[in-house]
Amino acid sequence: MAPGLLDLVHLTTWAVCAVIKLPQLVAVLRAGSAWGLSVSSLLLELAGLLVFLRYQIYYGYPLETYLEFPIVIAQDVILLSCIMHFSGKVRRACFYALVYWVGWYMITLQKWIIDLAMNLCTLISAASKLVQLQHLWETKDAGQASALTWGMSVYASAGKLQTTWSEVLILIRFIVMLILNIWVTATILHYRKIKKTD
Repeated sequence: MAPGLLDLVHLTTWAVCAVIKLPQLVAVLRAGSAWGLSVSSLLLELAGLLVFLRYQIYYGYPLETYLEFPIVIAQDVILLSCIMHFSGKVRRACFYALVYWVGWYMITLQKWIIDLAMNLCTLISAASKLVQLQHLWETKDAGQASALTWGMSVYASAGKLQTTWSEVLILIRFIVMLILNIWVTATILHYRKIKKTD
């Protein structure tokens, strides 16, 4: 890929990630409900993002390779806070925050822990998508799940594939995330279409 085009892909991927969860957040706030969203999926996604970010920082990767992750993490935290508020589980949100905060420090106590966490990171992130898919299949209703947010996730995964060719483990992660993001987006659109025709 030409350097100018690669820079454009990187910039647009970063821009998409900067607003990736906003459509989902707007849908939840408008409805005052998180119907269609799996809290377990979001918690797993957040864990995967935090491990990936911590790994990048620990090994001193250039900031531009992970700059969007803190922004996506902040959006996930806001989204989870809204979901916990609407479901009346604010105390549980405080517990999760404590667990993640402790985990953030614990995974760098030893080099082998952060390496193991990164090796499991793709499985954790993939599990988050599969849990969301299972939730959609069980309810047969997309509810407040935002196809736009998942579509932007597809673009971000594809964009990261173009900008990440140096490390096989990270490349595999983005290939798996791309496939699963496409699957979730298609499932949401499928259930929306069924609901409109009923």
